[in-house]
Amino acid sequence: MRPPRPPGTAPLRIASFGFRHLPPRAGCAGADKFVFELLPRLAARGHEVVAYNRIAFTEPALPPDSYRGVKRRTIRTFHTSGLEALWHAARVTFDIIRHNRADVVHIQNGGNSPFGAILRLFGKRTVLTEDGKEWERGKWSPLARTYLRAMTWLSARVHSEVVFDNVFARAEVEAQAGRQFALIHYGAEVDYQPDADAETAVLARFGLVSGDYFLFVGRFIPDKGLHHLVAAFERLETNKKLVLVGGAPAGSDYAAAIRATADPRLVLPGFLYGAETHALMRHCVAYVQPSDLEGLSPVILEAAFLGTPVICSDIAMNRYVLGEHGIYFAAGEANDLHDRLAAALAAPDALRARAAAQQRHVADTYSWERVTDEYVSVFEAKGRER
Repeated sequence: MRPPRPPGTAPLRIASFGFRHLPPRAGCAGADKFVFELLPRLAARGHEVVAYNRIAFTEPALPPDSYRGVKRRTIRTFHTSGLEALWHAARVTFDIIRHNRADVVHIQNGGNSPFGAILRLFGKRTVLTEDGKEWERGKWSPLARTYLRAMTWLSARVHSEVVFDNVFARAEVEAQAGRQFALIHYGAEVDYQPDADAETAVLARFGLVSGDYFLFVGRFIPDKGLHHLVAAFERLETNKKLVLVGGAPAGSDYAAAIRATADPRLVLPGFLYGAETHALMRHCVAYVQPSDLEGLSPVILEAAFLGTPVICSDIAMNRYVLGEHGIYFAAGEANDLHDRLAAALAAPDALRARAAAQQRHVADTYSWERVTDEYVSVFEAKGRER
């Protein structure tokens, strides 16, 4: 981490919400990984950071504590898709205003913009992070997609700043709003020290051998394209396995259909995080990201940074991340994905060479310290406005 905040400059009071949990736990996703990397770095630079964790009413209440210098407050909500995030955001907003916990409020996801409007009425500066075209995700009902689309209009007008990590989503919203927004990418660095014994234990727990499996990590939702991957792999003539790490936190018909495959080569470990996931990345044949829709994927960045070959759909955002170094298949085309998987097995030397190029590219291009620098600049510019 970088040196603490320079002497003589006042610390900012920053509150953050719109994610599930710091640190990530079962059911968490990219937003949780993002705050896991960003918020402790802000605290290390001397800023006062409060993170609002989200748990269900059925879970036991947790007292306020801290994690890597970040103060944590846990607020409970309904365990109902679509309502839990909004109710949590409403309660967090009330807590911030009632106790005056921050000067700058960092919010994830434009669906929370109505609460940004309330915070602005009470004199708070708000910085929204929008990580992609959330309004296009297949997991949402038509009503929810209409709501999220409407929130792009509000987001563009209510917040002190809107930050995108997705250049294509930013361009679309800028064209609609007639104003410019910040672009700050995710970082790629993984703070992971390989330990041969620990990695062997992880592999053994799931019946795996190094170099003997393909890997996916993420939520089991339609826009991740897992149905394309399973269909492609089931036709692949190989003794290799396919490891699908993750699931659906509340269960779903889609996740159940993925798990219902009769192919004995599929391994479903459930949710894993941190060192266990990184160990699996380091020892797989290739990491596969079959998304139909994606923001700037932190999982692609991590896998490539660790030197793992990445095979992904040719959607615009994935091409933006890996450029000429990616191994792409036509999005939504299981047959083309099957051919890419077969080619990876047939030409291991070419696969390793492409992995080395991907690793150099993301290490040179994406940095969490740079991300933190740029967010500090935004928070300081907006937090000190009067």
